[in-house]
Order: sequence, then structure tokens, then C-alpha cells
Amino acid sequence: MLTSLLLPVLLSGVALFFASFLSWMVLQFHKQDWIKLEKEDEVMAALKTAGVPQGSYMIPGCNDPKEMQSDEYKKKFDEGPVGVITIYGKLSMGRNLGLTFVYFLVVSFCLAYLAQLHIPAGADFMTVFRFVATAGLMTFLAAIVQHAIWFHNRIAGHIIESVLYAAIVAGIFGAMWPAA
Repeated sequence: MLTSLLLPVLLSGVALFFASFLSWMVLQFHKQDWIKLEKEDEVMAALKTAGVPQGSYMIPGCNDPKEMQSDEYKKKFDEGPVGVITIYGKLSMGRNLGLTFVYFLVVSFCLAYLAQLHIPAGADFMTVFRFVATAGLMTFLAAIVQHAIWFHNRIAGHIIESVLYAAIVAGIFGAMWPAA
């Protein structure tokens, strides 16, 4: 039965890719996620001068958990700023868009695999929709909540997207579920 779900997998991947575009570029769910620094030029110059290579950094940072117990670290932490900085190299929009599409295809395939293990051919739309929507929501939303707890990024747009993505995949699978 999994091969009969390849078309819904492909259509879900395409639909999710376009939904992602709409959420970022048209509806702008993430507009407030990224704030421009007031003194951006000075911060960028300081990072260049320091020669900070690509990577993700905690400030204040430590190389060993024992360092977190030092008075010097505690003072830095208390005085702030405290945060996370990610330094990228040159970004390739085409590469990132391609990887996003592949991600959506893989998730859709995994949802198809999971659904076909538990839902028989010929199941009604709502049976398929409920199962795939629940599994899809868990897939799209679960990781971002934990990430937000630790790294304090806004998740409102991600929650809305996750619900919409789950509904999109569930609707496609429900409508195209193989007959008995």
C-alpha cells in the first residue's frame, strides 16, 4: 500500500513547500522573530575583528560544566548579556530551499509509512485525517517547543505553521487514501 501513497507524498511535499513560502513571505508569521540590532554595524565590526568563525555560541560560554561554578562565569552571567549567537558563512537560498523541500518530502513519506501501518485501505476521510493530522502536528511542532524553551525564540508563527502543515498533509492523505 505504501507505493499507492507516493503521489500523496509528492503532493504533500509540494503543498507544504508552498505553505512555507506563504507563511514566511506573504502572511509573515515570522516577521517579529528576527529583530535588527540597534548598533548592528558596531556588533558586526566587533565580530569581524574578533575573527569569530562559523558556529553557534553561548554567551557567556564555558568549555567545561565546572567553569559554570566559577565566580568569573557567574559574574558574567549575572551582568549579561546572556544569549546565543549563530554565525553563518555565505547562505545559499537555493540550497536551503532545496533542503526544505526534501525535508517536507521525507516527513510526508514517514507520515505515509506510519499511517499505512495503522489505517486500512478504504478508511474514511476523517479516520485518515485525524491520524495523519495528529502525527503531523507532533512532527512539525514537537521539536520547536523544546528549542524555544532553551533558546527563547518566538514560537507563535511556528505553532500556527505546524497546525496548518498538519492539516494540509492530513487533508491530502485523507482525500487520496487508497480504496479497499
